[in-house]
Amino acid sequence: MKRSVFFISDGTGITAETLGHSLLAQFESIEFDEVTLPYIDSVEKASEVVMEINRAADADGVRPIIIDTIVDKSIREVIAGANGYMMDVFDTFVGKLQAELCSNPVNAVGKSHSIANNKTYNIRIDAVHFALDNDDGARTKHYDKADLILVGVSRSGKTPTSLYMALQFGVYVGNYPLTEDDFDDLRLPAALREYKSKLFGLTIDPVRLSAIRNERRPNSPYAALSQCQKEVRAVEAMFNREGVPFIQTTHASVEEISTRIMSQVGIKRRSLQP
Repeated sequence: MKRSVFFISDGTGITAETLGHSLLAQFESIEFDEVTLPYIDSVEKASEVVMEINRAADADGVRPIIIDTIVDKSIREVIAGANGYMMDVFDTFVGKLQAELCSNPVNAVGKSHSIANNKTYNIRIDAVHFALDNDDGARTKHYDKADLILVGVSRSGKTPTSLYMALQFGVYVGNYPLTEDDFDDLRLPAALREYKSKLFGLTIDPVRLSAIRNERRPNSPYAALSQCQKEVRAVEAMFNREGVPFIQTTHASVEEISTRIMSQVGIKRRSLQP
């Protein structure tokens, strides 16, 4: 079964997508054809959206799902006239909060992603710069400033996790690739030993690792399954011997990996501070 889904916003669409994906993930038996329509900030644009939704309804033979975060009531009313099942975030939640808090909402477009008066914005940008500057063991001398140092074999998810944690949570994350040369005595490389308390390991299923590496270097010794099996066994043995906590990344999204690490280590999410 297939259903079209429209994420509609007068801003970036990130909030609508995030909420929508969380809801739709509960229905694994249905295939969703997703369309994101950001910056729908006028009645004219809303009218064009209605035509697009109606075309999808005619093509699918069933009305699309609409998840919107439109602030302007007049624009929402236009979209509500489409042949779709509309889940209006503002009507659903803001109205109830208004009644509970006895306060009127500001109805400001893009408010959920505003950087005005956000004390953590510069921290998050600095954290991203730190992650980029300290990617793949580039500058281990800066590890004293890191909140966390991710370690693992090449292509186990260190870089995307580092960047996600920096951008979303303002966490200063370095990462260090463990290679075959580091596995001779199953001890941590010298560059990492003084930072042992900051280390967190990522491991991955060798079959999945081989597939990822083959996308980068097809049919190379680096991507061979036997090589991947050897490296994964060695790195997990090192983690166990050195007492480095680690998690499996094979079937986890970068969001899940990051959240699990932060929960396990106890790092505070700076991006959630006022």
